[in-house]
Amino acid sequence: MSTRIAFLKGHGTENDFVIVPDPENAIDLPPAAVAALCDRRAGIGGDGLLHVVRSAAHPEAEGMAAEAEWFMDYRNGDGSIAEMCGNGVRVFARYLQRAGHATEGDLAVATRGGVKTVHLAKNGDVTVGMGRAVLPDGDVTVSVGERSWPARNVNMGNPHAVAFVDDLAHAGDLLSPPPFSPAAAYPDGVNVEFVADRGPGHVALRVHERGSGETRSCGTGACAVAVATARRDGADPTVTGTPVTYTVDVPGGTLVITERPDGEIEMTGPAVIVAEGEIDADWLEGATSA
Repeated sequence: MSTRIAFLKGHGTENDFVIVPDPENAIDLPPAAVAALCDRRAGIGGDGLLHVVRSAAHPEAEGMAAEAEWFMDYRNGDGSIAEMCGNGVRVFARYLQRAGHATEGDLAVATRGGVKTVHLAKNGDVTVGMGRAVLPDGDVTVSVGERSWPARNVNMGNPHAVAFVDDLAHAGDLLSPPPFSPAAAYPDGVNVEFVADRGPGHVALRVHERGSGETRSCGTGACAVAVATARRDGADPTVTGTPVTYTVDVPGGTLVITERPDGEIEMTGPAVIVAEGEIDADWLEGATSA
């Protein structure tokens, strides 16, 4: 390992990430190292880590190399691996643009949730094609304290439980994962979104992200919320042939989600790189082995 490792810090609607460029997949990032880097007091701090690798250099992505040169090897803040992160894809694309690997226009990014199409707009917004939502059958319930709510099971390449509440304060402190049932609905855990209406085509959410706790934003969660809200409102673009768009307020800003008649979902929002520097490899080794 070299003495120092390059990193950047970025965020999408305040869902923040440590970015580690590693085109040839040469840097070992075990869960303890990721958790140390994402630690907000003893490390750099972030909801997750974006490991930037060429698809051809990563065994999980080499099959996508013909479609997408770059693979977003995404990790949660606790070091666990995640299938997909919508805000992370936008920040990942912004990094590629900053590094000269991408320009304004369309870009393909490989993820564990498949290849995602990204559009880098002139105004600075980034739009991500998030794929289609899957709505598994079966009733789900989420709870906070003495309250419980029915939740919509939505899969956006990762699992979500969407509960509609009268007041976002009912979500509690979200320090620990809200209990859900049945347990079989989410054998690997779930992201839980609590949603309140703000007006026609406009909702707000709070989210507990699996492996990260409450975060300021969740891109896949905003998409899941838009789909669940559309179905609650009696709208299904694949049936009506008319796209549906929702403005989704998250604690860190605003995202705009559109579900098209072909079922594809597009998410538009900002992505910002705020800093870059070097990680001390000796510190990282010590933090990993502690």
